Amino acid sequence: MKLLFKKISLASDHAGFKLKEKIKKNLKKKKFTVVDLGPKTDSSVDYPDFAKKVARSVASKKSNIGILVCGSGTGMAMSANKIKKIRAAVCYNRASTSLSRKHNNANILALGSRLTNKSTALKLVNIFLNTKFEGGRHLRRVKKV
Repeated sequence: MKLLFKKISLASDHAGFKLKEKIKKNLKKKKFTVVDLGPKTDSSVDYPDFAKKVARSVASKKSNIGILVCGSGTGMAMSANKIKKIRAAVCYNRASTSLSRKHNNANILALGSRLTNKSTALKLVNIFLNTKFEGGRHLRRVKKV
């Protein structure tokens, strides 16, 4: 199977650290190139700092796509979306994840470690990384973002 994305930037805050580490391990096992932009421990950090690192990596094409993990996913997505060319989506189930890619061409997945268990999170990552943007009428709308 051909991968849609090869290089993935990944970051979290302290609340999302453990889930980020599990996602990273799973991605490496699947032979993705993972760029871990921090943090390196679960000590308290400010989520905007890490969201912006991933967003800048994706926007500058140093990575194909990004994954962010905080307590709810919302703070990370809000911070990442301040960077031009970024479409970060908070995803919490199969439908929201699939549609974020199909219709919105999301380039960053934001997950909430306090709201999504490990098993579900890994499934959502898989959906996000394997769902193609449909283009067509959706492209016109994405260009307006």
